[in-house]
Amino acid sequence: MSFITIALIVLIAFLAGMEGILDQWQFHQPLVACTLIGLVSGHLEAGIILGGTLQMMALGWANVGAAVAPDAALASVASAILMVLALNSGADQGQAITTAIAVAVPLSVAGLFLTMVVRTLAIPVVHIMDGAAARGDFFAIDLWSIIAICMQGIRIAIPAAALCFIPSEAVMGALNMMPAWLNEGMTIGGGMVAAVGYAMVINMMATREVWPFFALGFCLAAISQLTLIALGVIGISLALLYLGLKDAAKAGGGAAGSGDPLGDILDDYE
Repeated sequence: MSFITIALIVLIAFLAGMEGILDQWQFHQPLVACTLIGLVSGHLEAGIILGGTLQMMALGWANVGAAVAPDAALASVASAILMVLALNSGADQGQAITTAIAVAVPLSVAGLFLTMVVRTLAIPVVHIMDGAAARGDFFAIDLWSIIAICMQGIRIAIPAAALCFIPSEAVMGALNMMPAWLNEGMTIGGGMVAAVGYAMVINMMATREVWPFFALGFCLAAISQLTLIALGVIGISLALLYLGLKDAAKAGGGAAGSGDPLGDILDDYE
């Protein structure tokens, strides 16, 4: 990889590391991080496929108070880099994506260990900020807050930079050493994980109002002439219609919105 590509990957990794704690702009989400790395490395299609698959795995990962979820940032960035290295070495796209998916979960656990180290290092920073607060030094408080969150970015940027310098031949050699049963097992496992993610989505949207739209989506998807943009426009239009009808129902139903005063009077006598 060229120096510019490596620099862009490290920048994406740095932003993903910070977002793994901030949860503001979602750079750490697999769909975003993998797509961006695929974009800057020239493998956009593979990055989108990997990001979408890993996103289905990470649907249930969320930080709750002090309990930190498996680290999606390191899993996304490192698996995407390994996929790019495999593709650069001449590996098949499907094989590269399958291997990247297989290493994503162990990488997420490794990311938890790294964030634990960074949080331990952040303890003295908190004491320094307490002293600055006692002095009323707001500039120091802001400065050390930025330093603390940058430490989380460096937590992902350093492993990402190290992975970028792994020879492509070494990655290809590791792929060739994998037996066929392991490749097939990882493919099946990746498909099952994606199915679990879809099941979680269905479970979250399983309400009486939303089920008709879910069924309608399968019918529209069968029309091959419709592009993704057309399906998106149809989805937005249906959502706007649903919200408009829902607001009208809350306002009093069809008669209240008909503009017919006589009809409203007759409804009052019913």
